[in-house]
Amino acid sequence: MASRINSLALALALVSSCSAFTHPTSRVVSHSNFAWKQHQSQTKVFATTLEAPVTTKEEESVMPVGWECDEEANCVQVPACDEEQCRTTLDVRIHGEWYDLSGWRKAHPAGAHWIDWYDGRDATEVMDAFHSEKGRQMYQRLPKSTPETAAALAADIEPDTSTQIAFRELREQLEKDGWWERDMVHEAKLLGIWFSLVAGSAVLAHDLPVLSSMLAALSMTNAGWLGHDYIHGVDKFSDKMRNFAGVAAGLGPTWWSDKHNKHHALTNEMGVDEDIATDPFLFTWAPDPKHDSPLRKIQHLIFFIPFSALFALWRVDTLQVAVNSVEEKRPGAKEELFGLLAHYFIMLTILPLQVWVPAVFVSGLMSALIVTPTHQSEELFEDYQPDWVTAQYQSTRNAVTTNPFSEWIWGGMQYQLEHHLFPSMPRSKYPKLKPILQKFAEDNNIPGGYRESGEFEIQKNELGLIQASSRGRCG
Repeated sequence: MASRINSLALALALVSSCSAFTHPTSRVVSHSNFAWKQHQSQTKVFATTLEAPVTTKEEESVMPVGWECDEEANCVQVPACDEEQCRTTLDVRIHGEWYDLSGWRKAHPAGAHWIDWYDGRDATEVMDAFHSEKGRQMYQRLPKSTPETAAALAADIEPDTSTQIAFRELREQLEKDGWWERDMVHEAKLLGIWFSLVAGSAVLAHDLPVLSSMLAALSMTNAGWLGHDYIHGVDKFSDKMRNFAGVAAGLGPTWWSDKHNKHHALTNEMGVDEDIATDPFLFTWAPDPKHDSPLRKIQHLIFFIPFSALFALWRVDTLQVAVNSVEEKRPGAKEELFGLLAHYFIMLTILPLQVWVPAVFVSGLMSALIVTPTHQSEELFEDYQPDWVTAQYQSTRNAVTTNPFSEWIWGGMQYQLEHHLFPSMPRSKYPKLKPILQKFAEDNNIPGGYRESGEFEIQKNELGLIQASSRGRCG
């Protein structure tokens, strides 16, 4: 993130799952004449270096070089920087080709904070999932890794599985069939519902404040799901609506992307996926004693408190990131901050505090009850999962809704697997995508297959998990 969230905010805000794990320790992968080292510091600066070879005096006089890239992925060679201050190499495999992203990481529009995790790894599925057609063409202009580096890494990395290859073929076919084309009639309906809720809340604010708060809470949750879809989207309409979440829900797209994209890329990877780090207020199992909290013993009785605080803490985090983004001159930062200020000006003008404040906490509770059950009851990974596709199936469970209101209020999150495999696809496509992914799981013998439970069963299981963890022994 643009600024490190304080532990209380992190514990409450990132409630899509739970973990008592801390940031993973440095990893060292050794090859013949090759050492891959990741150095961590308080500023999260990394360096990757080759072992120093035996050189002649003539070779010692040669100036080492690195790469510097602009936002269009145009790169030039420059004198290499000090490896303790920046990355000297960052080698990532995309569609079978190794690229040196060391000069691109700082220019990457979404930031460099999580791209570092793919050093020495395959990022094909992540590249395809998050980027527009333009972005997927740009990476091909980036400098390729040296043959020696590529060979050393290729000898260590696991080959693509048949499931990964089949998934790439499926994605290519879906793209040809137009699955990323947005249904504007459907979007108009959803935006119309959101606007009606806001208008109704404003009209009833003084005469029926309780009903007004409920309508406002529903509008906030609805705005969050709409904004979530637009921030992930790669179509022209999504580009225009990118700041909708900031104006309508007070949730900035930069903050959301910084936190949320790593969750998508490394789902349920303990110590990495920040969306499952909610201790010391909620645990999914009894942690090591040094990470324990007295609150764990009563978490099944007070879970609704951190759940309700979700939106409030997200709003605080959003403002922190927005201000820092302006200072760091990140793309679109000023427009985003202006959108957030407009949100508070409009909301606090049309809604009195006694209506708006309760709405924030009710909306947080509703949203938390929706986002938490779809991941934390499934597999949690202690190690990196090279087969991204299988990992998404194993770490995700869908909810089967029973009525039109539930289908709407879940905001597409009931199709969590569809969303995780194809996050940039408009959510209106997910119901039709479901049977395709069910068949894909059968055809590729994915462990656990396509996982889903009824909307009430999945909530029951979630609460049971919280209660069971409160009783477990530390050790």
